[in-house]
Amino acid sequence: MRVYNFSAGPSMLPLEVLEKAAAEMTSYGNSGQSVMEMSHRSKEYGAIIESAESLLRKVLSIPDQYKVLFLQGGASSQFAMVPLNLMNKSGKADYVITGQWAKKAFKEASRYGACRAVASSEDKTFSYIPELNSADFDPEADYFHICYNNTIYGTKFYQLPETGSVPLVADMSSSILSEEIDVSKFGLIYAGAQKNMGPAGLTVVIIREDLIGNARDITPTMFNYQIHADNGSMFNTPPTYSIYIMKLVLDWIESMGGIKVLEEKNKKKAALLYDYLDQSSLFKPTVTGPSRSLMNVPFVTGNDELDKKFIAGCTENGFVNIKGHRSVGGMRASIYNAMPYEGVEALVAFMKKFEKENM
Repeated sequence: MRVYNFSAGPSMLPLEVLEKAAAEMTSYGNSGQSVMEMSHRSKEYGAIIESAESLLRKVLSIPDQYKVLFLQGGASSQFAMVPLNLMNKSGKADYVITGQWAKKAFKEASRYGACRAVASSEDKTFSYIPELNSADFDPEADYFHICYNNTIYGTKFYQLPETGSVPLVADMSSSILSEEIDVSKFGLIYAGAQKNMGPAGLTVVIIREDLIGNARDITPTMFNYQIHADNGSMFNTPPTYSIYIMKLVLDWIESMGGIKVLEEKNKKKAALLYDYLDQSSLFKPTVTGPSRSLMNVPFVTGNDELDKKFIAGCTENGFVNIKGHRSVGGMRASIYNAMPYEGVEALVAFMKKFEKENM
């Protein structure tokens, strides 16, 4: 029996995708071999990676003047790759600190230049997106960095900062493919795949072409966007199987009508859970107001022992990986694309039962 997996990542994948991958596990098409075994230089695999990029461009409406790179090292490697490739004029960058990943990105980039935190929500445990004033931004900054959706704390940007000619860089690891976005508003988008796109091991970078080709002299070869762009993401062996699964996920998104349809489904799932939390006498959401994430919903009872009892009850009843991040405590339901409405519905029903029995 499959469980409802509320993990923040690696997260659940669509059942249709897993079944398709299982059917093709020992032989992809007429190749007589698994995708895991294929040479990344083969004709068969070339068709897979080309299809994956083409589908991603279609699903996200990526403009022609952007390169799509399939890399490794997780979003954490991008914390260094971004400044090494983009912090090449003034040597300055602006960051908005909205959680642990933004803090880590800021700390890493500060090794390579003068990074400035233009705003932070740490004063209230990152439970909101800080108000931004474009007058505070540095017009000479080489880029402006945000974490678009904050996995640990359950907040997201609904209004992008107005950065003018300064390229906007976004970590979209936990929100990419969950809603329509205007890629043209960003200079660079990066995302680890293990939440909405596929298995762990793949990192996707979408970068405007004019931002490629000016890496700093100290940049390692493998950290130079130009190298990967010039080699079609095949300078070295790419994460072949993760790219294949992402292609299947993109096929799945297309089969249900595209990303707009998926966005509406995600809004309904989030509304169902937030509406219950807002009226519950036992469970309390940690994020209120306009900054609530559609993907990650943290909540608490206010009693550590009761939280533990609830988490144990969830596991026994097939709701797994719902324990909150250690920095926040409590619980967190990550309701990514592959989580069906019925999964959230079943969780809410269990929460109502638990509340009735423990009040």
